[in-house]
Amino acid sequence: MRKTFMIAECLRRYAWWRLNRSDDHDEGRNARSAVALLNAAAYAAELPDDAPVLDRLSEAGTFTDGEFRLPLPAERIVRFWHYEEPGGGPDDLLEAIAAMAEPPKIPAQRDGEQPLHR
Repeated sequence: MRKTFMIAECLRRYAWWRLNRSDDHDEGRNARSAVALLNAAAYAAELPDDAPVLDRLSEAGTFTDGEFRLPLPAERIVRFWHYEEPGGGPDDLLEAIAAMAEPPKIPAQRDGEQPLHR
């Protein structure tokens, strides 16, 4: 299965989760979020296989056992995508997921500083 389809399937699951949470009192927030996630899923499914964001997600190890596994830090972003108000396109969502999947960058030691000893 293509990686783009794996991402799309993941985003569709969150969209259905949002739709299942809809009620009369949410003022359309769940529906708005679901539509935005379905839009992002369609966008992801159409990405070319050589899209840089796919390389970043692959390097971060998000594709395992034939499935896209959303990094835990990125789950909150996806769950609340466009929930309060619209903002950002599908490419912004994928970039945010990739940024959360990447290991933190630790600054290099500066010249002249003593290394840490254990």
